[in-house]
Amino acid sequence: MARGSAVAWAALGPLLWGCALGLQGGMLYPQESPSRECKELDGLWSFRADFSDNRRRGFEEQWYRRPLWESGPTVDMPVPSSFNDISQDWRLRHFVGWVWYEREVILPERWTQDLRTRVVLRIGSAHSYAIVRSVLLYTTPTTYIDDITVTTSVEQDSGLVNYQISVKGSNLFKLEVRLLDAENKVVANGTGTQGQLKVPGVSLWWPYLMHERPAYLYSLEIRGKGFDWPLLVKDFNLLRWLGANAFRTSHYPYAEEVMQMCDRYGIVVIDECPGVGLALPQFFNNVSLHHHMQVMEEVVRRDKNHPAVVMWSVANEPASHLESAGYYLKMVIAHTKSLDPSRPVTFVSNSNYAADKGAPYVDVICLNSYYSWYHDYGHLELIQLQLATQFENWYKKYQKPIIQSEYGAETIAGFHQDPPLMFTEEYQKSLLEQYHLGLDQKRRKYVVGELIWNFADFMTEQSPTRVLGNKKGIFTRQRQPKSAAFLLRERYWKIANETRYPHSVAKSQCLENSLFT
Repeated sequence: MARGSAVAWAALGPLLWGCALGLQGGMLYPQESPSRECKELDGLWSFRADFSDNRRRGFEEQWYRRPLWESGPTVDMPVPSSFNDISQDWRLRHFVGWVWYEREVILPERWTQDLRTRVVLRIGSAHSYAIVRSVLLYTTPTTYIDDITVTTSVEQDSGLVNYQISVKGSNLFKLEVRLLDAENKVVANGTGTQGQLKVPGVSLWWPYLMHERPAYLYSLEIRGKGFDWPLLVKDFNLLRWLGANAFRTSHYPYAEEVMQMCDRYGIVVIDECPGVGLALPQFFNNVSLHHHMQVMEEVVRRDKNHPAVVMWSVANEPASHLESAGYYLKMVIAHTKSLDPSRPVTFVSNSNYAADKGAPYVDVICLNSYYSWYHDYGHLELIQLQLATQFENWYKKYQKPIIQSEYGAETIAGFHQDPPLMFTEEYQKSLLEQYHLGLDQKRRKYVVGELIWNFADFMTEQSPTRVLGNKKGIFTRQRQPKSAAFLLRERYWKIANETRYPHSVAKSQCLENSLFT
């Protein structure tokens, strides 16, 4: 055991340092191949939260220089998971600060002895330094492919795949490129670090249930913390049951496996960075701006090759009415466009149309509004007028496509009242119906999407306005449907039938027992 610990500490120290340097390069998803091996590190890790007043005792006492148990008590923590939901310790429920994870790892001897092998530690995602998802070790040759960028276009019935490949470790290499179809058959070949592959008679990737013109997004916002395969597959089955075709990653990038599922099933993604909570003037400074640009570089670098990603979102509900926010958002949006000129860029606004300083710079306007919920409580009859006024004001001023990116109402499953009262299933259903009447007046014009908040209930900090978390989901936290789920299923399949398009029929994996006429 002592030897195993020594091996682990000796190996992981340089690996962590190397991983930090690796951010400058590509972010290819680790896959096993004849030249690459992966070692999953998911499972139980030793864990400790730093409850000291300044949250820095771990650094002051250098917990990282020896096994974690030697400096104090630890608890078992599964990875991936959100530690806030695991422990019965009330202090962890809302803990903000440094937490420490540790796991002993013994590397195969060939990984450490073969001078032609490069070993990389990869953390799938970390949010606020504290919530870890999947962790693994993987190897590459010392001369390795660091990054691949793919863009596509169509020329008559042929698909054109433009590629650019970054190779590191040596300038002496020969590169052969093969494009495989879904059955692993080679459909095009190339050589060198950049070029174009041509695929005659190409079958196009197409969004689930979407018409070519006009394209319309209809779905729900999905929370993505704590990657879990069974839950992910269940959520995608529910999306397809609903007939939904899109979601926004609110308010951070999701696990790469989620993006792969979106590619597989034709679910369109508005990919959002963790730009949430930018509510005060002091947040729009040069330090934040530099960091924000760096975050967008990482998001684009990771997700640029996913066909499901159709738009980048740089922030959720920033204080975009501030003068300083205007310049800040202009720079972040311009930087994101320079990273990827092929996709539109947006941010999600809840500001007044006349005061929004960031709207002139986006390609698509995304709006959050909660009529008859956060104000005008109970007055469902006002929604259609308020929604029409909102859309008309924004479109008249900016002349850009609009997505209703959030709307909804909190609902406690099993609460019923007629006439509808807030927090009942009837109120949520009636509120959505009023929104849909307003959306239908504009969706054939300039409104190009509607995304409900939220897919399923989720936990939040406790407060007098939250009953065991946010209850705006149309499914419970256990993924059981509320009444509104059946309303949405009827609506989404109706829209799919109205705009039925052969691409969707040919490519859909969810047509059996569907509501297609």
